Amino acid sequence: MTVAEELTPATPEDESEEPIKKRKNGLYPGVSDELAESMQSGWADTELRDLEPIAQAAETAARRAALSARFPGERLVIPAGNLKTRSNDTEYPFRASVEYAYLTGNQTEDGVLVLEPVSGGHTATLYLLPRSDRENGEFWLSGQGELWVGRRHSLTEASTLYGVPVSDVREIADKLREATGPVRVVRGYDAGIEAALTDKVTAERDEELRVFLSEARLVKDEFEIGELQKAVDSTVRGFEDVVKVLDKAEATSERYIEGTFFLRARVEGNDVGYGTIAAAGPHACTLHWVRNDGAVRAGELLLLDAGVETHTYYTADVTRTLPINGRFSEIQKRIYDAVYDAQEAGIAAVKPGAKYRDFHDAAQRVLAERIVEWGLVEGPVERVLELGLQRRWTLHGTGHMLGMDVHDCAAARVEAYVDGVLESGMVLTVEPGLYFQADDLTVPEEYRGIGVRIEDDILVTAEGNRNLSSGLPRRSDEVEAWMAGLKA
Repeated sequence: MTVAEELTPATPEDESEEPIKKRKNGLYPGVSDELAESMQSGWADTELRDLEPIAQAAETAARRAALSARFPGERLVIPAGNLKTRSNDTEYPFRASVEYAYLTGNQTEDGVLVLEPVSGGHTATLYLLPRSDRENGEFWLSGQGELWVGRRHSLTEASTLYGVPVSDVREIADKLREATGPVRVVRGYDAGIEAALTDKVTAERDEELRVFLSEARLVKDEFEIGELQKAVDSTVRGFEDVVKVLDKAEATSERYIEGTFFLRARVEGNDVGYGTIAAAGPHACTLHWVRNDGAVRAGELLLLDAGVETHTYYTADVTRTLPINGRFSEIQKRIYDAVYDAQEAGIAAVKPGAKYRDFHDAAQRVLAERIVEWGLVEGPVERVLELGLQRRWTLHGTGHMLGMDVHDCAAARVEAYVDGVLESGMVLTVEPGLYFQADDLTVPEEYRGIGVRIEDDILVTAEGNRNLSSGLPRRSDEVEAWMAGLKA
């Protein structure tokens, strides 16, 4: 078949071939045989033969071994996911499913990891797209061809990188349709793979697989802890970048802050780990303010909640509330210091053997004591906590697990997570806050429109804990001194 023929819809004789889509309003009506022949030849050999396994290859192998041990005798299918259309013929940047990236280290679209049961365990095969085809012209005619979006690794290169056999993913759907025996799949990422398994899987069994992979990430290995520290260190530099340009943000909007932090994330990492919250003034009282289109005014506070994501998908999640002019007012400092004291109590409660809920309870108690002390609600504190009255102004939980997702391990069982016990190697955020809405008539006017959150990323250690984000000051006087030094 010539390339010119492949630009037309497939016929029954060649329906196994995927026709290369032609843009409806493209400027070229077709491809001559002479051009097709020219494009097939004259290219250098670019196979990469000196590759080394990825840095986490030993860790991904250990993770697959743990998965194999949990589900003996069952075929396990973990897809990466597919490109998603943003508009017309443009796609969103691809991010592989966490389960797939955790087990393989690979991040390319359409990939599928399959663990085939054998005596004594499983054999793992990674199914990927090979390099785009030069014989049929895909490499220059397809919108996903090499000359349009970049070179893919060959299957041989990928096998070296990821430490597992690699096969052509275009074969996997047919193989799965013919599969016998028990099968489980991670749902929600690849409709084609799920369709191939539709008569072989059940929602209940698939959920057990998803839950296991979520709980497997509760305790981080040394590679993961190192990546999280990298993410935090870049995030610290991103916060410094923002402080240095607050005058420019005042002249424009919160978007200048968002863009400044994003530059650091893209230069040193893969992306931001979640939508940056650059909330100035009363916007700080909106917990997930990501519009970032408001004014930045001297005399108000900036609540910046942001995190860099590393190239291996591990994200930081840090919040600081900063006086835009560099100095807290008396009422701002009163509220800020209350949140700081609550965070100090929360961090102190993070240690191996402690209940997961302990750090939340410790922080909430301090906040409840302050709002009783300020006369915002009638005590005693025990009554306030029992009835949850402090939640009008604290709103959210005091933290969450952190890792490849900003809210990591979300599918874990409640008894293993919220009702569980902290272990060395867990990483979580401690992030109490107080938020006094601009229209809240139950508080004095001077409180209204002030929102404060302080958030750090805490590693549980054998001795207690380590604050991964300690590079950013937290105490109010230290924050002021830090900002003054950066502006100088």
